[in-house]
Amino acid sequence: MKERTKQTLQIFWQHATRYRWRMTAILVTMLGIAACEAYLPFWYKKIINILAAGRPDALNQLDHVIIFIALIGAASWFFRRSRDFFVTRFQSRVLSDLNNTCFDNLQQHSFSFFSNNFTGSLVRKIGRYARSFEDISDEVTYRIGQTVLQLVAILIVLAFLYWQLAAVIAVWAAIFTWVNYRFSRYKLKYDLAHSLTDSEATGHLADTITNSTNLKLFGGFLREKKEYRRLTEKLHRIRLKSWDLAAVSDAVQSAFLLVLEVGVYYFGVRLWHRGILTIGDFALIQAYLFQMFFRVWDIAKFIQKIYRNLAEADEMTDILKTPLEVQDRPDAAGLSVPKGAIEFQKVNFRYHSGVSVLKRFNFTIAPGEKVAFVGPSGGGKTTIVKLMLRFYDVQNGKILIDGQDIAATTQESLRRHI
Repeated sequence: MKERTKQTLQIFWQHATRYRWRMTAILVTMLGIAACEAYLPFWYKKIINILAAGRPDALNQLDHVIIFIALIGAASWFFRRSRDFFVTRFQSRVLSDLNNTCFDNLQQHSFSFFSNNFTGSLVRKIGRYARSFEDISDEVTYRIGQTVLQLVAILIVLAFLYWQLAAVIAVWAAIFTWVNYRFSRYKLKYDLAHSLTDSEATGHLADTITNSTNLKLFGGFLREKKEYRRLTEKLHRIRLKSWDLAAVSDAVQSAFLLVLEVGVYYFGVRLWHRGILTIGDFALIQAYLFQMFFRVWDIAKFIQKIYRNLAEADEMTDILKTPLEVQDRPDAAGLSVPKGAIEFQKVNFRYHSGVSVLKRFNFTIAPGEKVAFVGPSGGGKTTIVKLMLRFYDVQNGKILIDGQDIAATTQESLRRHI
């Protein structure tokens, strides 16, 4: 599971880094937002201190402060709008690339691959794959990434002003992040099980709807009904477990935030008592605490959402990393068909580890000749055509068209001629 998740991240990263300049632009705008939000509370502090001092020129001073607050707010607005502009263009481009990658890979898989996978399930996996990247990108950009930058900016500011408070918050942030990370990793196995079961239930539903007539003709309704209810019950149990874990996460996170708030006020009161902090400083600290609470309140959910999306994407990654059963050789050439003679030379073939369908099979069809295959069901009539189309590769022997081994030609040129 860990290896597959790592491969998913690698695929996402490979597609994302095709647009490095857009990623850079997004990062720059995120830094701009963090800087503005970290700098703005300084001016709130000035307002409180000016009001507390009660100086005659307070109104003139306050006007200047308000102008600076407006300028910082305008800069923050500009960075936010710019971030959104670059994010939409970045994500839209990568989503298209991921969909194309999935399409190209799926279409190269063999006939047996599609025989062994539900169409509805495959379509769902492709849809999830692109949506997973979009959700992960949103979480990293708007939530996790912006939260990390904001916390770093706040800690840098506090380190210069009140290093004791900065140390307390830094220790708290490290413990808080570690606990949430470990909890999210623990919950990942349930998210993955939920994703797999959901795909299985969706595939079963799509298959029964597609074959609803056959269910009625062959009396299969009760059997399929029982199977579908088994899958939905399994999905219910996994989903309930996942939701219970999320509730536990909320409880733990609330406790962490309460400890931080009480701890910061405890140290803040003692610094005020020693004459280190002013009333404006308290306003500054309160503003920073509000920013932190707003940012980190759902950080566990953000991390869990990233892992849940990775779990859903892993199913499609598994397909992308599955070796193709029928592949063109590196030196494969295009098929040339001047006449159209077909020859099977000592062909052996069996499906997987089953009974051999063809044993040292030989026959020739002359150019322009019409040939009919006649025999019992399961005798290999359809198999001969599938082999000629290279839906499967033979275990031994050769299939020749105008003397050319079709295994040495490209599949596209072979099927185009046929």
